[in-house]
Amino acid sequence: MTKSNSTHTVHISGMTCVNCAKGIEKHLKKIGVEKVQVDFANASAQFIPNKYHTANDVVKEINKIGFKAGSQPMETDYNLQTFFSICLTLTIPLFCHMFLNDNHILRNPIVQLVLCLPVFLIGCYHFGRSAWASLKLKKPNMDVLIMMGSTAAFFYSITGIILFWQTEQLHDYLFFETTATIITLVLLGNLLEHKSVKKTTSAIKELSEIQNLIAKKEDSSGQIIEIPFKNILINDVLLVNSGDKVPTDARIISGEGYFDESMITGESMAVHKSENEKVIGGTILLDGNIKILAEKIGNDTVLSNIVKLVKDAQNNKPEIQRLGDKVSNTFVPIVILISAITFILNHFIYDIELSDSVLRAIAVLVISCPCAMGLATPTAVMVGLGRAAKMGILIKGGNTMEELAKVKTMVFDKTGTLTTGKFKLNQLVCEQKIRQEVINIIYSLELYSSHPIAKSIVNHFKNEAQALKLNNLKEIKGKGIEGRWNGSIYKLGSSSFVDYSQQGYQLFVKKDKRIIAKINCNDDIKEHTSETIEKIKSEDISIVMLSGDKKEYCQAIANKIGIENVKSEQLPEEKIMQIDYLTTKGKTAMVGDGINDAPALARADVGISVGGSTQVAMDTAQIVLLNETSLTQLHQAYRVSKHTLLTIKQNLFWAFSYNLIAIPIAAIGLLNPMWGALFMAFSDIVVIGNSLRLKHKAIFKK
Repeated sequence: MTKSNSTHTVHISGMTCVNCAKGIEKHLKKIGVEKVQVDFANASAQFIPNKYHTANDVVKEINKIGFKAGSQPMETDYNLQTFFSICLTLTIPLFCHMFLNDNHILRNPIVQLVLCLPVFLIGCYHFGRSAWASLKLKKPNMDVLIMMGSTAAFFYSITGIILFWQTEQLHDYLFFETTATIITLVLLGNLLEHKSVKKTTSAIKELSEIQNLIAKKEDSSGQIIEIPFKNILINDVLLVNSGDKVPTDARIISGEGYFDESMITGESMAVHKSENEKVIGGTILLDGNIKILAEKIGNDTVLSNIVKLVKDAQNNKPEIQRLGDKVSNTFVPIVILISAITFILNHFIYDIELSDSVLRAIAVLVISCPCAMGLATPTAVMVGLGRAAKMGILIKGGNTMEELAKVKTMVFDKTGTLTTGKFKLNQLVCEQKIRQEVINIIYSLELYSSHPIAKSIVNHFKNEAQALKLNNLKEIKGKGIEGRWNGSIYKLGSSSFVDYSQQGYQLFVKKDKRIIAKINCNDDIKEHTSETIEKIKSEDISIVMLSGDKKEYCQAIANKIGIENVKSEQLPEEKIMQIDYLTTKGKTAMVGDGINDAPALARADVGISVGGSTQVAMDTAQIVLLNETSLTQLHQAYRVSKHTLLTIKQNLFWAFSYNLIAIPIAAIGLLNPMWGALFMAFSDIVVIGNSLRLKHKAIFKK
């Protein structure tokens, strides 16, 4: 297999808890696999193959340490369901023997052994393989504790049969029901855990399923044929009727209609679109009939990128997870030590009977649960990321959510961020005899700029301008653009760019050493901006406007939307200096959309790119808001992040408290191993259940 720089994914079965995933990841990193991340929730590993470790090598390595890896997802619920059903069927009569008289057949030691043995063997198969694999990786997991507890009870009972057969003491040594109950209850916990974890990833599944649709394609003869999403090609002509989902990212070539774009923007209001406007795959045509030309397909579509970003983000751990990871890394050896001390103290110091001392030691092993600590963060992050994605908010990692939740200052660019970026050219001042030349020059220069004003000017003049072939083009971010044509140098930009101090105009055109035109544009404020700014202020977050535009224009916008702190006429390097200063006072987020914002987005603790941003800004930012017309998603992103962090803290508190309380109770004999297994099995479910609450939890202030 050839060397590849692209990320490869393999699917893994046999992981019974988060520690399994950590063990596999640690092992693969140890042997030199690059950029490896193992995800327990999605039962997969991502890595970059190279000439030393191909994808096949990694699969073999995972299989060698006791797990199963392959290119396709592997179903584990079926085996778990079968194992649990068998164990439950055999455990119920075994457990019931305790309530029957001595002459009942279920009280017979051999019958108990026969009932327990299949359960024990299933336990060895399901938990034993995982336990052994974790020991080989030197990262013991919860299954080591389960196997130690159930095995101790099983062989203690076997020893009782051998030593005390047909004596009155025999029943004091029979704990087959303990073995079976531990294994059955933990299997139940595993089964519920797998089903619950699947629910935390449902947002990705729902987004992925949107693409599983059939498109109506018009072939070269004009016939309509139906094709699946994966067979759509660039430049295919597709038909979309009322009620249909748009099959892929495309441009309308005929017709018009109203679209539900809530999947992308989070806004429920229908959007009207007509010829030459772009539509996004997965959105719904509510009313109308259109023909579209496919422009992006497969993994290049907006929806595919959303799914990929959310999947990648799940593996990006927040800082708070390190605490749980550190504890769970040393948890199992500590519990084994506590179990041994429990037995020694009970039997040799306090003279507790051997059988009771053994049961207390087993209870300590069984009731302990490092998985709850391991699941506390990733399950909350997955649900939080999924909820944000369904609102049209892409957050590139759990650590980003933690950073955003702690932000003290939020910095805004003006043009294209607080305002629509759709400028209207309302004044062009120049000599009438050279007006067409000026228009051609302005149009030709702005074709090479991605600034919102440039895009608007190009759109304004597209029907009356002629594109000129310019040479020596050079754009100075935040200032302007220049080029050579017909022997002259033309500059278009701010007053400082053209060395001209006249006030009252935003842009100037300079030919060689002479100003030949002056331009004014106006720009509307985005919908709900004032309300969004007010909501962010109510979170005790300071607001700063940081713009390269003129002071008078910045101040006018700031006054309308309620921003007091304004920094205007800032170049990209000056924006970075302002961000550096603000970060010394606390966590700072930068919200922007342009190429000139990219350095500040990268320098801030959290970079936030708004809908319609340049690709550079979207790539640089850690959060992307997909709604182009409103900033409402910004406050939503903050609240989702804040409640995700709160959920993580609640989960970790439960996980630590549970073990802190449960282990001493088991050690002093107040919980037998069967109850311990029950509580342990459901401790994970409590953590996952609390994370799932985040899906529908009311997160906004009333």
